[in-house]
Amino acid sequence: MKIAVIGTGLIGSQVVDRLVAAGHDAAGHSRATGVDLLTGEGLDQAVRGAEVVVDVTNSPTFDEASIDFFRTSVTNLLAAAHAAGARHVVALSIVGVDQVPDVAYYRAKTVQEDLVKAGPIPYTIVRATQFMEFVPAVLDFTTDGDVVRLPSTPIQPISSAEVAAAVAEAATGAPLGGTRDVGGPEVFPLDELGRITLAATGDGRRVVTDETAGLFAAVKGDVLTGGRPATTRYRDWLQSR
Repeated sequence: MKIAVIGTGLIGSQVVDRLVAAGHDAAGHSRATGVDLLTGEGLDQAVRGAEVVVDVTNSPTFDEASIDFFRTSVTNLLAAAHAAGARHVVALSIVGVDQVPDVAYYRAKTVQEDLVKAGPIPYTIVRATQFMEFVPAVLDFTTDGDVVRLPSTPIQPISSAEVAAAVAEAATGAPLGGTRDVGGPEVFPLDELGRITLAATGDGRRVVTDETAGLFAAVKGDVLTGGRPATTRYRDWLQSR
């Protein structure tokens, strides 16, 4: 099966590796390979002959500009994939993304989902919980000196490898015409997750619980959790790193 993977970052590169290892004709495309989703440059060539198109791109910013990024990039990608005769489009999104309207980036991802759902190609949306690999960046974002301020928002960390596996599985299956949620096997309050991370890495910072701190303060309840559970536990993942 010929599969075009748009986006070659943390997830996209692993998706391509998995698909190639399974015997598929898969290739990754990004600005580094001459594909610009905002202008459409190189896009027609990237998806030419592809039966499946996988979108694992991300906005370069997390502010209001991300809404325009996804609106333009998804519109261009769907048009090119449809013209190329693609029979299935797979998009990676976030568990609970449509339930966090106070965060611009989450509104942007909801726009992405809505465009895919309304588009001309049968689709599957894979929603994942917070990547384990991004937890350190979450801590850095709310660090002031040796203090990390974090809310107690429930988080269900999942490894990027298991997200990539779910996306690759979706790409080789029939279109769902719906959404598949995947998440890690454990749920932690974010402040506790921060303490676990700092202790495991020997980081001297300390976590202070602050329900107003950072992006996750805008999340109500446990909307960012759920889905088919993966198997890698966070402490095991930390140890393996």
